[in-house]
Amino acid sequence: MAKSIDSAQPVIALLGGGQLGRMFIENALRYDARIHVLDPDPLAPCSSIASQFTIGDFRDRETVFHFAADADVVGIEIEQVNVEALQDLKRLGKRVIPDPDVLRIIQDKGLQKRFYADHGIPSSSFALLQSGRDLTDHVHLLPAFLKTRTGGYDGKGVMAVDSIADAQRAFEAPCVLEERADIAMELAVIVARAANGTMVTYDPVEMVFDPRFNLVDHLRAPARIPHPVNEAAQRLAKRVAEAFGHPGLYSVEMFLTTENELLVNETAPRAHNSGHHTIEACASSQFDQLLRLYMNWPLGDSGLRGLAAMINLVGEGGSGAPVVKGVDDVLHLPGSFLHLYGKHETRAGRKMGHVAVIAQNQDELDQAIAVTKVHCKVEPRE
Repeated sequence: MAKSIDSAQPVIALLGGGQLGRMFIENALRYDARIHVLDPDPLAPCSSIASQFTIGDFRDRETVFHFAADADVVGIEIEQVNVEALQDLKRLGKRVIPDPDVLRIIQDKGLQKRFYADHGIPSSSFALLQSGRDLTDHVHLLPAFLKTRTGGYDGKGVMAVDSIADAQRAFEAPCVLEERADIAMELAVIVARAANGTMVTYDPVEMVFDPRFNLVDHLRAPARIPHPVNEAAQRLAKRVAEAFGHPGLYSVEMFLTTENELLVNETAPRAHNSGHHTIEACASSQFDQLLRLYMNWPLGDSGLRGLAAMINLVGEGGSGAPVVKGVDDVLHLPGSFLHLYGKHETRAGRKMGHVAVIAQNQDELDQAIAVTKVHCKVEPRE
């Protein structure tokens, strides 16, 4: 199943058709770019706006290779894609971002941690386990977090480990055991690195997590941290991007400890939830930077236009066709923007959209966050 639009523009083949792809296409359409999307879900958010939408498994080597064989550029909006196919496409001369070597490291949290250690990038102490049950051999790291090495996302595949007794409920799969840091704040910095080594960074964002679903509830930009810490976080993010050594968009998640130390947690080599506010808050959003990287154009202006917040709208109250409540309460706020992802089914904890807010002061930002959290809900239709 495919629909096509003729154009003289180069073709960008995108693996994954979720909300990140949808927001990327919304920006790319301003440039009349041709975006072909591969996703197994015929109702994926990108299905109605891609230049060409193909139903298929982005984890399958042959499917990915044939899908992107006629494209000029190959990108991703989800990490769990077939790396071997990307390597094949790169050998054909395709521009592949992120580079397959980068993606192979990112896909495995154990390889990620080793990468940081090998490059002198500060991160929490860790051990690699064949099974989570093996944590009994690493008591010195407790309390800690246990993470499956592959397949986890949005808080899935992560569990807190407080004592040896937790070994009984641990993952029976290869894992990373990571010493728990005393965290004052969780930050993220997005870096765009061009092929010529030029880099631009966005201001660090302050992330507040929803304990029910272990994903971001809302974020603030810039983070409420001293200026020297802001600059140090941007320098650290650049070190990560420079260590990977390939063009791409890198979202570097960090811990700011109670001792004022910055530790890299994880890196996503793609557009990221921590950068959604940039659509309205910056002249060049994270999605615009990504298109510039694909097309080998100059990087854009990442400066903030004002204080900003992003509040995730996640499904609540079961599954079914989504209904968004409280839209009027949010949209009457100055500087508010509603984004719905076009998903046809809501589930508890599923990201269904977000609200972005641009404000002149922290009080306005506080009010907008509070109003959105209280009034704006995505629930199944009764």
